[in-house]
Amino acid sequence: MSFTADLHLHSRYAYACSKNLTLANLAAWAKVKGIDLLSSADFTHPAWLAELTEGLQPAGEGFFHSMA
Repeated sequence: MSFTADLHLHSRYAYACSKNLTLANLAAWAKVKGIDLLSSADFTHPAWLAELTEGLQPAGEGFFHSMA
C-alpha cells in the first residue's frame, strides 16, 4: 500500500499560521495536491482538539476521516 502524506501540519491556533487552516480547508487542499494522509502537530490545543473531535470520525487503528 502506498500513499502520500504530510505528517507535520500546524493548526490555525499556532503562532504565525493562517486563520484559514480549518479541517474543511485542509481536506480540500490535500485532495487538490494528491495528499492521502494529514497529521496535526497541535492536537493538544483545547480549541483545535474540540474541532478535531467534532469534525473527524474514527477510521480504525488510530486513523480518522474528515467529515468535511
